[in-house]
Formats: sequence, structure tokens, C-alpha cells
Amino acid sequence: MSSQGRLSSEIYTALKHQLLEGEHQPGERISVEALKSEFGVSKQPIMDALRQLATEDFVEIKPQIGCVVREYSESDRADFFELFAVLEGTVAGRASLNATDEQIRQLEATEMEINAIVADPDLSLRAHEYRRLNRSFHELVYQMSGSDIMANITRRLWDLSDFLVNTSGSQLPFGAATAQRHKEHMSVLGAIKKRDAAEATRLMSQHISTTATLAK
Repeated sequence: MSSQGRLSSEIYTALKHQLLEGEHQPGERISVEALKSEFGVSKQPIMDALRQLATEDFVEIKPQIGCVVREYSESDRADFFELFAVLEGTVAGRASLNATDEQIRQLEATEMEINAIVADPDLSLRAHEYRRLNRSFHELVYQMSGSDIMANITRRLWDLSDFLVNTSGSQLPFGAATAQRHKEHMSVLGAIKKRDAAEATRLMSQHISTTATLAK
């Protein structure tokens, strides 16, 4: 990879992290000049990073205006989570049939980490840590499914899910809902441990559907 390519990749990663953490809100203009100053680079790697984010539907590059954070309607958000719930439920059902004992222990360990932050008084820290650990939880479920194609399709949607939640306008929604999210995870985990595919599917679909309420 060229030096400019590495710079673009680093800037893309940093900006994407900011977007997924809700540090930029829908409709907000992203200043190329400010980014040049922040990263100490020329315009080209900045634009390369923004174009990549645009292809993933996090930002829009508008003629005569510049780059703005993508806005989604309430209907768009509802449609996304309706589809996402079905896909995640399907993967969880498959996971309940294929999970190894070691994978279940890893899932339990991840959920213990989430439980440890439930009572943390720092809402911002709780929100950030939950988002990180939540990814680990669902990634383990993908691995349990034993299906690369199922996992790869649903994995691609997680960034958009986090983006929609954290740009909903609510104050640190993941931090406020950590306890309830942990409770839902434990229900899914219980169904997987019982090898109950129908229940794992239902509970995971329900879990994702409640995520939609955070994104309103």
C-alpha cells in the first residue's frame, strides 16, 4: 500500500469510529479544511476517506455543499431494523445448533464483562464499552453459526446499526440501555445453551427489534 493509501486508511478508520460513536450528527457538515489541520495531511487522502465512507452510506458528498453526515428518515430506520432482526434471529437459531461448549463459555465470559459495566456511573464510558462488547457478543454468535455467508452478510450491517442508534438524537442511548441489553443477551444465551433454535431465533429477533427503539 502506498503512503497516501495508508494515510487514507488511517483517516477513514478514525472518521468511521467518530461516526459510529455518534460524534457527528445527521446533516452536520464535515469540513475538509478542519480535517487537513487535524490530521496534518493534504486534501487528497481526506477525500479518499470521505468517498469510502460515502459508499458505505455514512456520509454524502454534495456538489457546492461538501461532505455532510447522512440523514435517514424514521421509516428508513424502521425498515433497516425490521430486516436486521430477521437476519440476526436466523443466525442465532443456527448458532444454537452448532455452538461448541468452548464457544458458549466465551459468550458467557463476554456477557460477564458487560454485566461488570452495568452499574458504572460514567454513562459515556458505559456506552462506549457496551458498544465494543456488544460487537464481541454478536461476533461470537456468528462464529457459532458455522455459516460464513450468514455471518458475513449480517456482520456488514452492524456498523450501520450502531450509526443509526448513535445518531438518533438520544443522549448516549447504549449507555442508558445497558442493563436491559444485558438482560436480553442473557435470554439469548440461555436459549443457545439449551440448543433451542426456535427460542434463540425469537429472542435474538426481539433483541434487535428493541434496538430500533433506541434509533428513533
